[in-house]
Amino acid sequence: MLTALALSGLACNFAYGVIEDASGISLGSDDSTESMESDLSEGLAPDIEGPSQPEDGPESITPGTSSDQTIPQEIREEMEQIETEVILLRGLQPTGPVDRGLLSGAELRQYVLDDFLIDYTQDEARDDALVLALFGLLEADYDLFNLYLDLYSENIAGFYDDEIKQMFVVQDSRFGGPERLTYAHEYAHALQDQTHDLDEGLGFNDEACEEDSERCAALQALLEGDATLLEERWLLTYASDADFQQLLDFYDSFSSPTYESAPEFLKEDFLFPYTTGYDFIERFFLDGGWASVDALYANPPVSTEQILHPGRYPSDVPIRLVVPEVLESLGPEWREMDRDVLGEWFTLLTLKEFLPEQNAQTAAEGWGGDYYIALHEDSKGQGVLVLATAWDTVRDAHEFYSTFRDYGDVRFGERTFSSTTRSIWETRGEWNSIEIIGDQTLWILAPDSEIGETVREALAFPAERAD
Repeated sequence: MLTALALSGLACNFAYGVIEDASGISLGSDDSTESMESDLSEGLAPDIEGPSQPEDGPESITPGTSSDQTIPQEIREEMEQIETEVILLRGLQPTGPVDRGLLSGAELRQYVLDDFLIDYTQDEARDDALVLALFGLLEADYDLFNLYLDLYSENIAGFYDDEIKQMFVVQDSRFGGPERLTYAHEYAHALQDQTHDLDEGLGFNDEACEEDSERCAALQALLEGDATLLEERWLLTYASDADFQQLLDFYDSFSSPTYESAPEFLKEDFLFPYTTGYDFIERFFLDGGWASVDALYANPPVSTEQILHPGRYPSDVPIRLVVPEVLESLGPEWREMDRDVLGEWFTLLTLKEFLPEQNAQTAAEGWGGDYYIALHEDSKGQGVLVLATAWDTVRDAHEFYSTFRDYGDVRFGERTFSSTTRSIWETRGEWNSIEIIGDQTLWILAPDSEIGETVREALAFPAERAD
């Protein structure tokens, strides 16, 4: 599953530039306060009418009282006030109270171990690293498990656990501006769950995400983009002068060594649901307010292509390809590590690792659908990767084929064979082939030409469409 490890819940991160990008407020510059005051006085939030309020008055938007009495009364009252404000801004009505909790940094790390990573084993993390290495994104021995543990322990400001229906905010000494902003974000997730049922209604759960990580990435971007836009509007509507100052102080002193040292593609994927998800949601919000955002939940986006290009939602749905069985062609010592859909977002990230961003974007943009299969032979430490991609047009396929040859030249070295329909790179310990027929391309990575051609013979290409 090629995506930043899906959390068992929805998190608000100490988002590097998310609020800056969303609101135009520069949280880290010397003139931040002046910029904030200017943005607020100019009415940065779009002047769009929200949903009309129910006729029976304020009682209908009063949040339920949480049963958690371990939180100090003063903080509980602040939380309830923020809930009321979020309900007014977002226009979703709660169906009941939401349990709340406060965690210290140490408690968060234990929660990550006991809950977020409970079903993600060290062996699965090692396989994920091997798959990402085949795509050229990581070294094969990268310690992905401990990266996730440190990254989520270091960067989660709060989260909503949709399995136990409880919100948590991370705070060590106070419930100030950063915590209040986080609480607004997380309560938006609670309202999403109560309104749309994340698990059964939207199919946003571990099993569904394991089955189709591309759809899962699109759903996460929908949910986080919605909550990030709400967070921005709460900041611009209800945050106090003290909140702003505390946010400035927090971001001036905040550091995240784990995030800063992480591979570049992981950093981008970590923020994708918040930044690109925000851009997707904002497109519909500007057209018709929260009513247009609400309509997205009746027909949720199904691909990162739709998130990256909102104009392609909802008509441009992924092309489903029949995934072949190739494992038996290689013998009993081989095993299948993963099979899934790569999607436009990870196609872009893969190309960007070795090519200029603009070239990668242009090549990935015509994505129509794909499948990949990753195999491994443990005793020899050898891997096989198959990526078959259907493109929107024959021209898009040729554009990718041409760009991939540039990618191959950078990553694999000099081509040993090159034509208008197939190119091959062969070096000691690795063989790569890219092939094009009509509107489809096929990339095979193998330890040598014998294994590579054996895999090629086992494949039907062009791939059959499942639709």
